Amino acid sequence: GEEAGASTDFVEGLPVKLRENAVRKLKSLQEQQKKSVLRLMVSSGGCSGYSYEFTLVDSPSGEDDVVVERDGARLVVDEVSLSFLEECEVDYVEEMIRSSFQVVKNKLADAKCGCGSSFSVAAF
Repeated sequence: GEEAGASTDFVEGLPVKLRENAVRKLKSLQEQQKKSVLRLMVSSGGCSGYSYEFTLVDSPSGEDDVVVERDGARLVVDEVSLSFLEECEVDYVEEMIRSSFQVVKNKLADAKCGCGSSFSVAAF
């Protein structure tokens, strides 16, 4: 049995977690032998100063990468980007026009921005 609330805990105090949809998507990519490690980078730019960038990679590569794992799905964040994230949640959002990995929550993001890919996604 799974402990109640176990799935919502952040791994070892890391500021990022994968939501179920993101986990499901990454695992299906694994099964198809495609790139299935999700890399999240915070880059300067975007409407509000910073934006999130997602790329799929074969494996965690950098020495200063922090790997967040959930049920076999992996998210990689470099240390610099980590400093911009707190209580950050990553999900795979399926919309009519496009489906994409998104940061659906980040406590550190305050600036309101409507496009959703730059800070803040907490606006919703």
